[in-house]
Amino acid sequence: MLDIKKIREEKNEVEKSLRKRMGNEVSLNLDLIISLDDDRKKIIPELEGLQAEKNQLSKVKPDEETIKKIKENNVNIKKLEENLAEIENKLKEELSSLPNLVAEDVVAGGKENNKVVYTFKEKPVFDFEPKNHVDLAEGLDIIDYKRAAKMSGAGFWIYKGDGALLEWALLNYFINFHVKNGYTFLIPPFLLNEASAYASGHLPKFGEDLFWLKEEKMCLNATAEMMLGNYHRDEVIREEDLPFKYIGYSACFRREAGSYRQEERGMIRGHQFNKIEMFQYTKPEDSWKAFDEMKNQATELLQGLDLHFQISNLAAGDCSAAMAKTVDLEVYIPSMGIYKEVSSASNALDYQARRGNIRVKGSDGKNYFSHTLNASGMATSRLIPAILEQNQQADGSVIVPEVLRPFMPGNLSIIKKK
Repeated sequence: MLDIKKIREEKNEVEKSLRKRMGNEVSLNLDLIISLDDDRKKIIPELEGLQAEKNQLSKVKPDEETIKKIKENNVNIKKLEENLAEIENKLKEELSSLPNLVAEDVVAGGKENNKVVYTFKEKPVFDFEPKNHVDLAEGLDIIDYKRAAKMSGAGFWIYKGDGALLEWALLNYFINFHVKNGYTFLIPPFLLNEASAYASGHLPKFGEDLFWLKEEKMCLNATAEMMLGNYHRDEVIREEDLPFKYIGYSACFRREAGSYRQEERGMIRGHQFNKIEMFQYTKPEDSWKAFDEMKNQATELLQGLDLHFQISNLAAGDCSAAMAKTVDLEVYIPSMGIYKEVSSASNALDYQARRGNIRVKGSDGKNYFSHTLNASGMATSRLIPAILEQNQQADGSVIVPEVLRPFMPGNLSIIKKK
């Protein structure tokens, strides 16, 4: 959520930043927000005056005139309280609908303006006819799509045998890396309440992207970022304890399903996948240093897998609504001839902390909002296809990346058809 004070004092700059993300076609009425805030400010002292008067009247020996005044006072207080609640709800609704401001170096526009800033290795070249990851996985009997569809429907898969071991090796590789880098490992609940979904930025605008248990008013998490970002919700953190660095494991659940286009087959897009997420709470002056750190750590992880990938700076319109800046790490999928995001590193500044009421007590005794950052560290559902396709051999076998072998039984170096 944006700072109402910033909207009031820097309205033109705020609108300019929002337009970089939203374009000029989307309706944007900051004057309405300011007007609602004005109305709120007018009512509060009037309400406080009536409440003070009520307190004074309660100390007077009740006579007929006093009782009449108390009743009138109560009616007026109730009207003002209802009016104030209505205005504050409308103000919260309007503020909640606004995305974050973007960093100054983020360019305007959508994904067509994303810029590749780094490339690792060359595209793999094969001296045989390469297969796609679906055919490779089914040939090696390591992913079962048909039985998963029977159990749950389209957009799901089952890891089997060496496929399940490869998936778990990836997760262990990520966890070990982050723990060595000073991150605290959390395994949080996979179900969240509405307050958590609001703090993460999914409510009210993106609630339809989540799976909901309607009676319980809970949702399945879409990313471990949702849980980690709520870990300190409604808390006041001691400044000297920052930064907090966490990694979380979660299975992630999203309503989006892969299209039926050929390039979206298999594991490229589905309803459920595994991910390790990095998350930091920092002081405002430290968040961009933390952003670079997390981006570099995600890069080092992916380099360790020895896969061809690229890093892109996202344009404003391609960043998620809560983020001021995002870079994507995109791995190459040979059968598709394109790159797919496997990690994003993002800085939300104080946007999520305001929604989650996450404050820091400064050395001067005053409270301020924390900055929050997240980065995938990493998601597996597109890494498995990249490993299978980039490391495939002419006989249909697949070489296991060296960094994963210590986590495979017997240091397995190549997956072959049984």
